[in-house]
Amino acid sequence: MNKIDNLVKILDRLNKGEPTQEVRKQALELVQDISPLELSMAEQKLIENGLHPEDLRNLCDIHMEVLKGELEKLKSRVKSGHVLDTMIKEHEEILKFLTKLEELNVRIQKMNKYDESAEEFNKLIYVIDNIIQAENHHQREERVLFAELEKRNITGPTRIMRMEHEDLRSRKHSIKELASKVKKMDFSDFKEQLNDAAKYVVFNLRDHIFKENHILYPTAIDSITEGDLWDEMKVKCDEIGYCPFTP
Repeated sequence: MNKIDNLVKILDRLNKGEPTQEVRKQALELVQDISPLELSMAEQKLIENGLHPEDLRNLCDIHMEVLKGELEKLKSRVKSGHVLDTMIKEHEEILKFLTKLEELNVRIQKMNKYDESAEEFNKLIYVIDNIIQAENHHQREERVLFAELEKRNITGPTRIMRMEHEDLRSRKHSIKELASKVKKMDFSDFKEQLNDAAKYVVFNLRDHIFKENHILYPTAIDSITEGDLWDEMKVKCDEIGYCPFTP
């Protein structure tokens, strides 16, 4: 049995709720010896076997534990201006906005009432606007990078990433909507809804970025080996456009 089949078998046991510690240990040992491309193939096999994409998060969680240095390796493999170089740099900017959103939420949760003169509310709109304006980043991923991977039958990871993009789009817009109607809301209700939405977006978008940086992008660089194809992809990305914060 090859590594992919082994991993599929172990992850299937994890998802069926078998005693986690021993199975998790076996999965960790396997994942340490598996490439991002092999991991993608294991994910795909699980989906073909009837596993819901949402349940693949077990796999992502396990892989995260052994991927600490992978991003630096990837950065060293792409030159400035490469499609992935730009996407990684945009991720760094999005992560900064997520930290600001997290900090603003903490400050707003400590307030007893809405104060129009408090800077936090204008800052909240500015920060969430920037997070929403990452849409061109997601469009380039979906229409250029994911599309190219899917032509190569790598569909498991891209399916999960598309699903997460869709989920996060509506959550981000819900924060914008809340921020725009705070004056008309009961402040306790506003705080509760903001707290739920902000924590959800911060946690899940950070998690999403980690998976793209450490699993999807390395899979792309390993499987799309034609340099001229990356140049063609760059032209398509230029046509879609970039974000206000793209370096």
